[in-house]
Amino acid sequence: MLDAFLEQKSKQLVFYLARYLRGQLPHQEMHLFIWDTLEEWAQLKISNKTPQSFREMVFWHLVYQLEFCSESDLKTDRHLRRELHQCMGYLLGKTQVHADFVGIRP
Repeated sequence: MLDAFLEQKSKQLVFYLARYLRGQLPHQEMHLFIWDTLEEWAQLKISNKTPQSFREMVFWHLVYQLEFCSESDLKTDRHLRRELHQCMGYLLGKTQVHADFVGIRP
């Protein structure tokens, strides 16, 4: 159940974020996707706050960054954009990622 959720939502998150970063998706749509994802997560009723894998930590880190950072920062901060691309590549299994991209479950 958890693995299926992460597999599906990681792919969707990368799809939405890639389109947003290319200017093909409004910030509000990405924001709505994230909130829909959080609602689906809540329905899983997983009480443990500790992620089970590094992949899950990167997923939650990316979700946090997208909600915490301003739309302006997401568009203009080169360091942040590089970090977002690294996380996306890792979630797709294409790159390695730094150990400091660690998120916790909501």
